[in-house]
Formats: sequence, C-alpha cells, structure tokens
Amino acid sequence: MNKKLLIIIPVVIVIVGIFVLLGIKRSSSVIKLVNNRLPAHSLLNQARQFEAKGELLEAKSIYQKLVNDFTESPEVANWQKKAEDLNIQLLFSSAITPKSIVYQIKPGDTLNKIAREHKTTPELIMKSNNISDSLIIPGRKIKIWNVPFTLLVDKSQNIMLLKSDEEVVKTYIVSTGKNNCTPVGVFKIVNKLMNPTWFKAGAVVPAESPENVLGTRWMGFDLAGYGIHGTTEPKELGKQVTQGCVRLNNSDVEELYNIIPTGTEVTIVE
Repeated sequence: MNKKLLIIIPVVIVIVGIFVLLGIKRSSSVIKLVNNRLPAHSLLNQARQFEAKGELLEAKSIYQKLVNDFTESPEVANWQKKAEDLNIQLLFSSAITPKSIVYQIKPGDTLNKIAREHKTTPELIMKSNNISDSLIIPGRKIKIWNVPFTLLVDKSQNIMLLKSDEEVVKTYIVSTGKNNCTPVGVFKIVNKLMNPTWFKAGAVVPAESPENVLGTRWMGFDLAGYGIHGTTEPKELGKQVTQGCVRLNNSDVEELYNIIPTGTEVTIVE
C-alpha cells in the first residue's frame, strides 16, 4: 500500500503542476488582451510623458489611439485637436516621419527646384529644416515631406480638412458662401499670393487696406474668381457669409499657405 502511495503522490504532484502552469499561461494571455486596451487615463499619461520628452510622433500616435478606442468619451474632440496640433508641430520640425524623406542637396539645387520635384513648398522645406533664407549648401541633408496633401471643404459644417492620404492632418474652421453659393466639385490650387490686392467691381483695394477682405493670403482655384483666402472679419468664421470663396483666419491661411503647393486638389461638398 505504501508503495502505491509513493507512486501515486508524485503523479498527482506532476498533474497539479501542469494545471498550475496552464493556469498561469491562461492568466498571462488574459493580461495581454487587457493590455491591448489600456484604460484611457493610462494612455493619456503615456502620451503626456512622450510629449514631455519631445517624442512627438509617439505622443501623436497615442492621442490617435485614444480617439479610435474611446469614441464615446466626452474628451474625444480634445484628443483629436491635440493629435492635430502635434501633426503640425511634426510637419514644421526636423523630425523624420513615415511621410517624409531625407534628401541630400545637390550642386545646382534651389529651394524652388527641390520643392517642385517633391510637390511641396519652399516655405515648408525652410520651416522644417530651420533654414532662414534661400541660400542652401550642397551636401547638406534635409527633411522633405513626400506625400501629397488634399483639402476637403464641408459647407454644411463650415470646416476644411487638410489631409495626407486618408489621414486628417488638421481641421480648420472656415466661412463659405452666403445663400450656399460656394461651388461644389473638385478644384485645384493654381496660384498663390502673399498680401493680395483685392480687385473688386469698380475698385482696386490694396493689401494694406482694412477694407481688403482677402486678408494676408490668397490661393486661387482653377475656377476664375474663387479660392481660399484670409479675412478681416474673424468673428464671422463658421458661417456662410462670403461671395463664394473659402475664408480662414489669417494665422490659419498663412499656415496652410506654407504647407500646400500649387496643384493641390480641393474638394468642396454640400
């Protein structure tokens, strides 16, 4: 009998040990599943820590995860705005992102030439590489944004989305045409002007005039007379009050002017 017990007891111990190990593995799997969906406050703390360390791409990714994973949260709009603010910081910084490349300046290059070849703007190249004038040095490596931008204007909400591929880079509040007169369709930016003169019926209004409704920038469509511009009436943003153009705050239109090149596609929907 004692011999049988001596044989049975080790077997029982082995079996119990196997079940314990299986339980631990199962618990680990559960923990991993839970960790794939961390609480919002934990993710938010991670995002803030990354941001404090200057790791903007990582911080932006977590804010976007918060937006995607917690769609019912009252904080979603704030998280989305934070992600968009980080998008602009990344765009104007020297940080290399999945949508940018490192380009080595060649003899004979100019900022305009590099910008044309990569469908970007000289202003964006300068801002993202801390270049203060048009003089560039062959051999220097610079960051170039390498993915085209598009714009989507939603007249019903009076917002404009700056997009890269399908990602929303930033949302702008705009004004569109009164009586719904802003044209609907797909257009292209064909010209860009700093401090534009306003040629209105029967008069020419210079850029410095407080009556110049175009504000500080103009980006014209391939539809004569229509485009995107600044404003002298920022309190009217978010309303249908223009003669048909898309109107932004001057600081926003200046930012956008630096980002999008001629040829950028603009889609306007009801």
